Amino acid sequence: MELCYAFLDRAAGELGCPCVAGEPMSRHTTFQIGGPADRFITVETLPQLKGLVKALGQEGLPFLLLGKGSNLLVGDRGFRGAVLLLSGDFKKVEQREEGLLRAGAGASLASVCAFARERGLSGLEFAWGIPGSAGGAAYMDAGAYGGEMKDVVERVCHLTPQGEEGSARGEELQFSYRRSRYTGGREIITFVEYRLQPGDPAQIAAKMEELMARRKEKQPYDMPSAGSVFKRPQGAFAAALIEECGLKGRRVGGAQVSEKHAGFIVNTGGATCADVLALIRQIQEEVYEKRGIRLETEVRVTGEQ
Repeated sequence: MELCYAFLDRAAGELGCPCVAGEPMSRHTTFQIGGPADRFITVETLPQLKGLVKALGQEGLPFLLLGKGSNLLVGDRGFRGAVLLLSGDFKKVEQREEGLLRAGAGASLASVCAFARERGLSGLEFAWGIPGSAGGAAYMDAGAYGGEMKDVVERVCHLTPQGEEGSARGEELQFSYRRSRYTGGREIITFVEYRLQPGDPAQIAAKMEELMARRKEKQPYDMPSAGSVFKRPQGAFAAALIEECGLKGRRVGGAQVSEKHAGFIVNTGGATCADVLALIRQIQEEVYEKRGIRLETEVRVTGEQ
């Protein structure tokens, strides 16, 4: 179906939002994979985002919110609709009161962790090195090394599909393993607030450095990827299962099961979305055949294949 963008283009111009047609998504995902987005719009303020959501809703156009593009696999034919890149105010981190930080949904987790460290606030050390945004991490309850977003997130601000402001806290957030109330829903995360505890900056920094060293030792930091591809199955570990099945190093086109960490698929150069999806299917089929366990993906797949 051919989509009409005249109204959206006009709205973006009136709101002062840079709008590009046919922007390759491979430039905006950590996998470095993805065809062109029909429209790629940079959003810097909440009023701009509200205006665009309203315009998109009026025209019935699909859209994708983009932070760091770290847990995302975009189809080779691109994205039919508008990709909204959260920038400006959505990348800021600030301290609202003692122990309470507020970050825009587009802020990198690295910047949030560094901000907390500099102010002697502890609780986010586990997130140092997770290559995502504040919004994306809350969306999927990202976690590592015994910590998860649900441990530190106090409140999430959002827009409804109609562009109205709202927020959720506590049990309303519905955090569970790699899920939240926002996963698969239509509410748009705008800001995330974290409740942290006072700590010694030197000890916080030392813990962050220790965890980063462990990451670099075990994970393929030097190659494009989307992080861990599979969720942890009950009573097992995806990477161990994949390795036990002899799949470490398995390739399809430019996509390869990392030889450093079998839970990662890396882009060795020129990998396509089709390559990655074919490799995922092979892994799922062989692990199920040999171990009787169905691996579920945690990477978000979108766009046209």
